[in-house]
Parts: sequence; C-alpha cells; structure tokens
Amino acid sequence: MKRWLSKAETTLGNHSDRLNAINIFPVADGDTGTNLYLTARAAARAADPAQPDVGAVLAQAGQAAMEQARGNSGTLFAVFLCAAAEPLAGHTRISSPLLAAALNRAQLRAWSALSDPVPGTMLSVMEAAARAVAAVDSAHDGDDSNQTLGLALDAAVEAALAAVVHTEDQLAALHAAHVVDAGGVGMLLILDCLRSAVLGEELQSELLDGLHGYDVQDPHIHVGMPRDDGVELMCTISLSPLDAAMMRQRLDEMGDSVIMSQVGGAVDAAGHYRWRVHVHVLDAEPAVALIRSLGEPTDISVSELALPRDPETEAAVTAAAVAPVLAAETRNPDGYAR
Repeated sequence: MKRWLSKAETTLGNHSDRLNAINIFPVADGDTGTNLYLTARAAARAADPAQPDVGAVLAQAGQAAMEQARGNSGTLFAVFLCAAAEPLAGHTRISSPLLAAALNRAQLRAWSALSDPVPGTMLSVMEAAARAVAAVDSAHDGDDSNQTLGLALDAAVEAALAAVVHTEDQLAALHAAHVVDAGGVGMLLILDCLRSAVLGEELQSELLDGLHGYDVQDPHIHVGMPRDDGVELMCTISLSPLDAAMMRQRLDEMGDSVIMSQVGGAVDAAGHYRWRVHVHVLDAEPAVALIRSLGEPTDISVSELALPRDPETEAAVTAAAVAPVLAAETRNPDGYAR
C-alpha cells in the first residue's frame, strides 16, 4: 500500500501538466493534475509501511489525504481511500474478494459524497473498475489466490480505461472539446499504479495512447474556455448528522460542486462527526458565514476558480508544486513518458 501511494504520487506528478491541460469539467480551471498530485502526496507521506494491517495503512493515508485534499478530484480521491480502507481493516494482504469489497465501498461513498454526482467523471471510472473486479471475484467463487487477484487488477484497469474513453461521449463539454475527463484519467493512473505495486510489474506504458487531448503536443484545452466566476471553498468542521444535512442543503442552494464526507469515524462527546466540506460559490462570505453559524471550521481555504490562462504561467505553477517529488527521481519511473 505504501508502494502504491508513493507510485501514485510520482506518476500524478509526472502527469500533472497534461491532466491540467484537459481539465474543463466541472469548471475549466486547469488544476486537476496538481490537485490529485498534492492529495496523493499527503496520502503517501502519511502511510506507515511498518503497519501490518492493510486497512489501517489506507485509513491513515486517507485521513491525511482528506485533511489536505485539493479540489473536486483530490477530495473524491481522499473519499475513495477512506472508504476502501474499511473492508480491508484487520487484513494483512489483499485478495480478489477484499479488493472487490473495497472498490465497491469506495465508489459508492464517492458517488454519495457529491450532492449532484455526474456520470462521465472519475466517479464513472471508479464504478467501472469496481464492477469489473466484482465480476472476476464472482466468476472465481471468491478465490483468494494471488493469481485471481492479478486477474482482478487487470480487469479493473481495463474497465477503467474503457470508462475513461467513454467520458468524452457522456459529457457535452468534453464531447465539444474532443477530450476525455481529466479526473477520470487521473483515476486510471492511480488504479494502474495499484496493479503495478501489487503485482510487482511495470506500469503499462501504452495505456494512455490515443486518449483525446493527452498527447504532449496537444494544447491546453481549458485555456480557450470561458472564464469561471467564483471561488472554491474548503474546510473541516465538526457537525451533528442533522446539521451536516442542513449545511449540505444550504450550500446546494448557494453554489455547486458540493462535496461533504466524514473525516474518520470518530464521534465526539456531543455526537458530532468531523466533515470535510467543498463547494464552488460566487462569493465566499455568505458560505463562510453559514458554516460558522453551525460550528467552528478549521483549515479554511478559498481560491479563485478563474486561474491564469497562460499555459507557461500554469506550467511554472505546476512545476513548483511537483518539484519535490520530481527532484527525488533520477529517471521517469512511471513508464508513461510523454
């Protein structure tokens, strides 16, 4: 698990510029690659390789990722990790049945975290991978051998790739721009990193060949898109289930891209859970006032959705963000050289 998350961190870092270039949904802000990389970095650095419990490793990594998640894609990936950890708790190795349970829990939790989930995104890629692994597990009657696990991982990546290709036809914005979904590609990379880490094989260098918009010579698609007004607001807050439901409803009225998910499963003395909150709003002030009226938020961040549209500026920002991991590599280890 530690090797998987470290590999995902490096791979997403290497691919951040291309992922940013095709990021036009839900807003064309060109930051999906950077957000996924930074979230994966938080997860990888929190994972304890000395911990023998697979679920405990992922739970620890997922909670760190949730606390430091960036953007829609990073938040959903953090939700994915936290949920996948639950069926794996108490186990020291992964098997096909456990992988099927973990991926199914993860995709269900990710879909439910969004107030208005949309097919044609990384959610569809998660779902496709989960269904493929479940089919392999069912066909082999719950066999927990390493051989069946390998078949399940192969099926997960193959299904994820097909789902990524299909995103272009599922969302009008992607179809018009002739690109696939950036978050979906990021999830495909993450799943191939899992396959590589578990099976001890190289990443599949041909996996991304032919994906629309993903060749290095392709332009930064989002640069030509209309600029998006408003801000992205994120925070962590302790709320009762009732107040959490109220907050979700009110944020849905104020903005969109509302994601709310529990951070860990602990309940405090007042019966409150900790929640990670994400929303896009035109004005942060009313949303922050609403949040403060229900509790004491921490880790509040507000960022403009309309980022600079100069690809050279964006590339410099991305390079600064991913420099720590790239500097640690003496070669491109992910097999996805572009």
